[in-house]
Amino acid sequence: MKVVATSLLVIAAVVYVVAKLNDDGGAGWVGYVRAVAEAAMIGALADWFAVTALFRHPLRIPIPHTAIIPNRKDQIGRSLGNFVESNFLTADVIDERLHGAHIGRRAGTWLADPRHAERAGDAVADVLRGALEVLDDDEIQQGLEHLVETRVRATPITPLVGKAIDLTVDGGHHQRLFDAVLVGAKGFLDDNRVTFRERMYEESPWWVPESVDDRVFNKIYDVVTRFLHDVARDPAHPVRGTVESRVVDFARRLHEDPELLAKGEAFKEEMLDHPEVRAWINSLWAEAKAAMITAAEDRDSELRRRLVASLRRMGERLMTDEELQAKVDQWISAALAYLVQNYRAEVSDIIASTVAKWDGAATAEKLELQVGRDLQFIRINGTIVGGLAGFAIHALGQLL
Repeated sequence: MKVVATSLLVIAAVVYVVAKLNDDGGAGWVGYVRAVAEAAMIGALADWFAVTALFRHPLRIPIPHTAIIPNRKDQIGRSLGNFVESNFLTADVIDERLHGAHIGRRAGTWLADPRHAERAGDAVADVLRGALEVLDDDEIQQGLEHLVETRVRATPITPLVGKAIDLTVDGGHHQRLFDAVLVGAKGFLDDNRVTFRERMYEESPWWVPESVDDRVFNKIYDVVTRFLHDVARDPAHPVRGTVESRVVDFARRLHEDPELLAKGEAFKEEMLDHPEVRAWINSLWAEAKAAMITAAEDRDSELRRRLVASLRRMGERLMTDEELQAKVDQWISAALAYLVQNYRAEVSDIIASTVAKWDGAATAEKLELQVGRDLQFIRINGTIVGGLAGFAIHALGQLL
């Protein structure tokens, strides 16, 4: 296009020279040709100067207010950033753009596809794994340790135990526990029968015959065994009621007895200060982090399966729940509007700083390659319009 525009200038110059050499005083048609060629050259040269002055010094002569783009690229970058910030990065523009886009419904349709839910799950797992790997373990561990200790110290232990006992009694679980205790006691007696007999032999006076000791021991043993059997077989046995009343009373005391409350708190503090408990608390974050990273990397882990299933269910709900769709659309619009409202100046600064880093000559070359073709039409039009103006001026002069 430069060649075309320059060729028109050369043609106008050649025509002018030929017309000048055959000058007829301006009265004939040669005068019109010379006037057209002369004005065409003036228009072509003026527009060549104007177009060239945008990108470089014409003929490399440092004429003031030329090479505008290389010399003012920083101001241009700042102006471009401000223009984008003021006219594109606004809440109204974002809201208008998102209105009718139905992002919630489209996201739901996409997530409802199992393949897409799997891809989304992979992305979320990657983000989770990356976030876990860059976290400061010491800070997290200290925060978690403080949280655990604060929560444990703020929770009285004896009322908690009393509540557990109340729930056990209300559900009748204490009877099954009591049955297990009876079975255990029966087994204990059976396993240690010989030991008990030997102890009775040691405690019995020397003058009591061994046969009498055997009869006394067997009688006591049988009575105790039958007693345990009777209690275990009879759900309404008085012993059961006595045990239950004592258990209930103990649970009440755990709630109300200041002495038990103080002992429970002392026991809790002793446990928190125990080295094994401290080591366990200190290992919480490391173990939890390792478990989550392993689960995030394993595509067959329970975490990944639940994550993908949750994403798919959310997509299915988004497809049909119009109220949820509206909420998602509104949330996205509000979030983007907030980001634009509070951080659009950052985008403007990015544009300005990026342009400022460019080399002036390279910037001019980039812009010229983008718009230079159209700018050459200015030169062409200047040549043609100049020639027409020259014809009109010469004709007016002849009339006058």
